[in-house]
Amino acid sequence: MLTLILRIALRNPWRHKLRSSLTVAGIVVAILSFGLLSTVVTAWYAGADAASDKRLVVRNSISMTFSMPLAYAERVRAVEGVNDITWSNWFGGVYIDQRNFFPQFAVDAPSYFRLYPEFVIPPDQYLEFLRDRRGAVAGHKLAQRFGWKVGDVIPLKGTIFPGDYQLVLRAIYSGARSSTDENQFMLHWDFLNERIKQIYPGAENQAGIYIVGIRDGREAAAVSQRIDTLFHNSIAETLTETEKAFQLSFVAMTGTIVQAIQIVSWVIIVIIMAVMANTMAMASRERTAEYATLKALGFRPWVGAALVYAESLTLALVGAAIGIWATGPAAHAIGTQLDNIFPTFQVAAQTVRLQWLAAIVVACVAAAFPARRAMQVKIIEGLRSLA
Repeated sequence: MLTLILRIALRNPWRHKLRSSLTVAGIVVAILSFGLLSTVVTAWYAGADAASDKRLVVRNSISMTFSMPLAYAERVRAVEGVNDITWSNWFGGVYIDQRNFFPQFAVDAPSYFRLYPEFVIPPDQYLEFLRDRRGAVAGHKLAQRFGWKVGDVIPLKGTIFPGDYQLVLRAIYSGARSSTDENQFMLHWDFLNERIKQIYPGAENQAGIYIVGIRDGREAAAVSQRIDTLFHNSIAETLTETEKAFQLSFVAMTGTIVQAIQIVSWVIIVIIMAVMANTMAMASRERTAEYATLKALGFRPWVGAALVYAESLTLALVGAAIGIWATGPAAHAIGTQLDNIFPTFQVAAQTVRLQWLAAIVVACVAAAFPARRAMQVKIIEGLRSLA
């Protein structure tokens, strides 16, 4: 019985080739679109998902635009539970044109790369970077984007810190994991601090944020409270949070956009569900006589319903398989154009599972009403349509 149903199910969808092909094409587009939109959402959260639970971020409690004295570093280092600390400033320079945006940070190199082991730098390049005060480090994807090579001079026009900066690319880092952001650019904090002394006397020795390494991620809340209490009622009160919470605060700024993308992805599935339901309704109506004949031959009513569900699943799964297969290459092509926006743009396993689930749900919902009709068809009325 099962073999018979499967044989008929594999043959039935292609009896009306044009209609079935168009339905499959619609499912391919829907599943592909759903996968790409879901990948955008996943990429939006990639920075937060890759955050370490053993790193805290300390910033000015008023706003990120307000800095903190460098003297805070030693006081934070002495806090119970802290085992390392580094600091950085957002640089915000322009490379040739404002459209060439990429994250730029002035960092305390030795402590910064100690706290970020996921940034893998060849040892010889790292030593060259440490020796050159005008040296810079760029991520592999960033260097690839602009065709940079080690030794190239990178001209940046300062915006926050006015002036022309001729930096020398001394190292290119790679990510230890696929989720590591390879689009960042780092220069020496000491070098920037000297320039600040010249252009803004008295404003030097300030840190934009502190990154704190802790011994145990489970103590993050307690250590954060100790740090913030330490600077309560000071000239620059602090707000300390986990690295993940810090990253999510940026995502929250665009939360409405993310929600809109999620809604659109599910709307696409609902639309293709309606198209699929129409296809199955037409197919079921055309086969009323066949379902009546099966009943007349002694087959149980559920056999007709099973044929409808099998046909619907066949169309949906064929379309889903093609759509899922195309999602990877499409995401790769889009990701190369969005390297400056998203650190990673890869199709997650969860997205693929959702694509398969969406296809199965579409097939089952679309077949529900036609299957019910197939079960309830009367033998006399069905056979009458043959006349």
